[in-house]
Amino acid sequence: MAASPHPLATEAGLSVLKAGGNAIEAAIAIGATIGVVCPHFCGLGGDAVWLVADPSGRRDCFLGIGQAAADLPDFETDIPVRGPMSMLTSACAVDAWRHAHEYSTRHWRGGSPLSALLTDAIRRAREGFPVTRSQSFWLDFRRSEAANWAGFADLFMPQGAAPEVGSLFRQERLAQSLELIARDGPRSFYEGELAARIAAGLAAAGSPLSPADLAATRTREVSPLSFVYRGVELLAPPPPTQGVTTLAIMGVLANFDLARLEAGGADHLHLCVEAVKQAFLTREGIADPDFVAQPVEEWLSPDRLAAAARSIDWKHALDWPAPFRGGDTVFFGAVDGEGGSASVLQSIYFDWGSGVPVGDTGILWQNRGAAFSLLPHHPNRIAPGKRPFYTLNPGLGLAGGKPALIYGTQGADGQPQTLAMILTRLLDYREDPITALAGPRFLLGKTFSDSRDSLKLESDVGAAVSSELARRGHQLSLIEPKSPLAGQAGVIAVDPDGALCGAHDPRGDGIALGF
Repeated sequence: MAASPHPLATEAGLSVLKAGGNAIEAAIAIGATIGVVCPHFCGLGGDAVWLVADPSGRRDCFLGIGQAAADLPDFETDIPVRGPMSMLTSACAVDAWRHAHEYSTRHWRGGSPLSALLTDAIRRAREGFPVTRSQSFWLDFRRSEAANWAGFADLFMPQGAAPEVGSLFRQERLAQSLELIARDGPRSFYEGELAARIAAGLAAAGSPLSPADLAATRTREVSPLSFVYRGVELLAPPPPTQGVTTLAIMGVLANFDLARLEAGGADHLHLCVEAVKQAFLTREGIADPDFVAQPVEEWLSPDRLAAAARSIDWKHALDWPAPFRGGDTVFFGAVDGEGGSASVLQSIYFDWGSGVPVGDTGILWQNRGAAFSLLPHHPNRIAPGKRPFYTLNPGLGLAGGKPALIYGTQGADGQPQTLAMILTRLLDYREDPITALAGPRFLLGKTFSDSRDSLKLESDVGAAVSSELARRGHQLSLIEPKSPLAGQAGVIAVDPDGALCGAHDPRGDGIALGF
């Protein structure tokens, strides 16, 4: 089974599985294709975080996170959110494909050449694909800003306006870049012919990234973090990602008997919101462990989590002004016939990333450098070679040491919040993926369209629930049912007998397919 936010990407992964490929190979095909058909959320100019596991007990994490340029400019006030000065970190998604492919060959008997896994992405880029509602929306939403992004309109609005939904959209330059990767290998993105073109494009745009920065970009293979919740071992990527935050939320909730509460009721939602707040109190400490010590064991210690649970007031919401981090991304996952599983998130940070295409490559570069801080003693203060705090945190759940849940979501700050609601529905209320994903959700904090630190709540929770939450002191902003603000998640569940049930969020265009 494969799941992704775009049917064409899911189909690309499924075709690999049908041909006998494994879950990692399928995920590479999905990742390449989604980078073509969802250019507003991810692509070659971004990063990726992978979790993989198999029934033998092997579980690993690949941090495909680019580092800050070695020669950084001096910033007087803020790091720009768009434009060349937001292009401060290299892009590691393509190298993550390389690392995952080599891992597949070593450990999962993978036999598909990486070039073959890019075939569908190349075809979609050259021959075109129908524009989705999501792509059209984000083009129209950023239309006034995009007028100031050099080279952007030529690439994504060739007719001077957002392409109509369903119209054919081609990316010839991106197809050529993918063909170079297929011909010369993924390291050509960093040290080959394509790398030279990328470096020239970055320099012409005014980015401080150099050829040496590209060549230094490498995926890190690390051990995942884990926490056992209701008998299922939840895996998450370590810092500099916020995976520890997701596990901390679940660790707080583990102190309560949610099964006796009504799924989607006021008590369920209140507990999840308050657990999010408790976990977010330490999130500002997450940073690159190469630069700042990360006391993960302390953050996830039973005593700390129990104390956080005891501080939750059933009757009153904790006041909540908190730092906000924007950004969008895509989740995709795959499970093969032998139980091998891959859970992946790819991102260019904000929708449309930096807004700057790189030279003639057709590659839109990320603006992940804008996630750094300029405060002198902040853990996430920008520094040469440093990796920024990362919102990406795909998830894997193991039952009896074997993959049982593959899950993740789009949504920056909202990722741990969405996962808390989905995991409690799956594990406390025993809902299937389709039902769990359809349930009403929330988003605490600011969004791109609402600067208030309110609790955004999908209105189909019902008047009784929203009234009770307001009575407890939650500052509510009701949003439409199945709002994209509540994340676009995907889940594949594996039963003990190997049967699969998967779904992608009704809040988006995605789909899960199996055979």
